[in-house]
Amino acid sequence: MRQHYDYYALLSILRSYQREEGWFEFKENNIDPEHLGIYVSALSNTAALTEHPYGYLVWGVSDGTHEVVGTSFSPKKEKKGNMELDAWLAINTNPRIDVSFIELDVEGARVVIMEVPAAVSCPVRFMKDEYIRIGAVNQPLSLYPDIERELWRRFDRIPPEMRKLTTGLRGEAIPDLLSVDSYFHMLRLQVPITLEEKLNRFEQENFIQKDDNGTYSITVLGALLFAIDFNLFPSIASKAFRIIRYEGSGRVNAINDVIIPSGYAFSFENICSTAENMLPIHEIIGSGLRKDVRMFPSSIWREVVANMMIHQDLSVSGSGPLLEVFDSRIEGTNPGTLLVPRDRIIDAPPRARNEALAAFLRRIHVCEERGSGFDRIEESLAAYCLPSVLAENSEGYTRVKIFWYPSFQKWTMEDRMRTCYFSTCLNYIESVPVSNSVIRERLGISSSNSAVVSRLMNAAVEEGLIKVKDSSQGAKARRYVPYWA
Repeated sequence: MRQHYDYYALLSILRSYQREEGWFEFKENNIDPEHLGIYVSALSNTAALTEHPYGYLVWGVSDGTHEVVGTSFSPKKEKKGNMELDAWLAINTNPRIDVSFIELDVEGARVVIMEVPAAVSCPVRFMKDEYIRIGAVNQPLSLYPDIERELWRRFDRIPPEMRKLTTGLRGEAIPDLLSVDSYFHMLRLQVPITLEEKLNRFEQENFIQKDDNGTYSITVLGALLFAIDFNLFPSIASKAFRIIRYEGSGRVNAINDVIIPSGYAFSFENICSTAENMLPIHEIIGSGLRKDVRMFPSSIWREVVANMMIHQDLSVSGSGPLLEVFDSRIEGTNPGTLLVPRDRIIDAPPRARNEALAAFLRRIHVCEERGSGFDRIEESLAAYCLPSVLAENSEGYTRVKIFWYPSFQKWTMEDRMRTCYFSTCLNYIESVPVSNSVIRERLGISSSNSAVVSRLMNAAVEEGLIKVKDSSQGAKARRYVPYWA
């Protein structure tokens, strides 16, 4: 349910149509959950096809006369098995979408509106099939290949971050939802005197859009960057940044769990300071002195945080960026798989799922234009002689793991091989010849232990991770390059 939205006005607008459109329908009585699931798929896909941000099913209005007749349907009382109706609908749609039920009292008559977000990047499926509205009938999308092609063209044309999130807003309602003035402060611009000037700037940035009727819509981009509270935008509430601190190395004992509910640009420093305060403190000994330091320097995990925001898949609902802190590692997880093979994260050209989001975060120096993010993480890890990042893809999400060890002797063989490979990659793209001494310095090993590095590099060659650049060279003169060079 959208905050500050006039659902009574919406009902009046829907009733004013001469007949039902594909993106909304009136019902007087309840329907069984399976048919309701078909409606969810059909309304979501049809709303996307007709470029409406939502589709609607309305109980308590006659589909013939559009008169309010009331309904006995109560979504809070409906269940499928032992599950609540809205939860059952959510888990049986793919991609998962969260529908909202709004209950209204219209002159003593009860009206219920089911609000269904439009499909974002692919057709929404219920159970095994995708549906579309043909006239007033829900039909399998597969029966209409021309409509299916047009729907996919819609997805290609409108990026998820430019999708309308909340519509029909008066201008004075925008500052209640978005932190408008913080935009001008972080870009060091003079704050305009009038609200109209502020909204014009937000419209230029595509944070909001002015509709034909003079009202405003907030885009996904605007909410992700400047939402005062993500809970005011139910369809992206799960995108709020979450940080969990565990005791030990497992997920059994969570000792702190914090959700930062505001937009990324608005709250980036708060996210970073919250994460830093959760990092374990380790004792190190140098020059005969002992001192306590945080587990990882800010240059590492700030880059992880920015990458999670930029590269998340916005079409996946129900999950968002999650940073987990353990006693000797951190893990960053975001919805959406890597856009490049995970062994090419260092050298691949920079790509972002959400170009406008990435561009603005670059403007406020949350992330940089150059590089992919992973190369900068590797540079920071090298400065502290820590293992290279481990990137994992699994079932629609990306997880990066960064490990902390008190000494090289504690590293696993997997850590050593991965670091040898990624260090070779980074040096190769920076035109630095990779020798035994380069890798030895990367690992923080003294020259007296160069044989350890030689054995490691030979193992990396045998595994096909790196190769000798010129095999005619003697062992001491050998230089190495990545396998793909």
